[in-house]
Amino acid sequence: MVLSVGLLAQCRPALAQGASPGQDSTAATHEAQTSFGVLKALAGTWTGSVTTDPHNPEIEGAIQVTMRVASHGNVLEHEIAPGGVPEPTMIYVGGDRLTLVHYCEAGNRPRLVARIAADTTTVEFEFADISGSVEPVYLQHLLFTIVSADRHTEDWTFQLPDQKRLHAHFDLKRATANTPKPPGKVRARPH
Repeated sequence: MVLSVGLLAQCRPALAQGASPGQDSTAATHEAQTSFGVLKALAGTWTGSVTTDPHNPEIEGAIQVTMRVASHGNVLEHEIAPGGVPEPTMIYVGGDRLTLVHYCEAGNRPRLVARIAADTTTVEFEFADISGSVEPVYLQHLLFTIVSADRHTEDWTFQLPDQKRLHAHFDLKRATANTPKPPGKVRARPH
């Protein structure tokens, strides 16, 4: 009996350590849901401007972003329309991760996964994998920064051929009923 109690006492720390992965998964799920809630609060229409580094006049200028909560709150659809053609990005919680799939006009679908956020003013996504070709360009990184309820920025980083990158910075304000829609201009893919 004493031997059994002694063995159980030694096993208890191991059993307690075995519970950590479930706790980690629960914490990760909570983190993903919190970040998703931050992004869902951005639902609406946003207008602003895009600047690029390196400078790309075909992309720079006025932009409109529309964000819609869909599928009974399970998906956030983010849509830009370069050249008037909708280009959606779907954001959702899958398991314990906040995931983003960008349906690029380049014909590919990069999937990015959110990093653990240091606070509730930023949500940062890193490249995970891609369906379709990596040529001529694909989305590699996306950072949302919430400035206020009516202003946020988006920083899109695209991987170009020859290990070059293009960074597009969106400075956006929530549109009101009186906000004019930005003029449509044909935008080529980053190159």
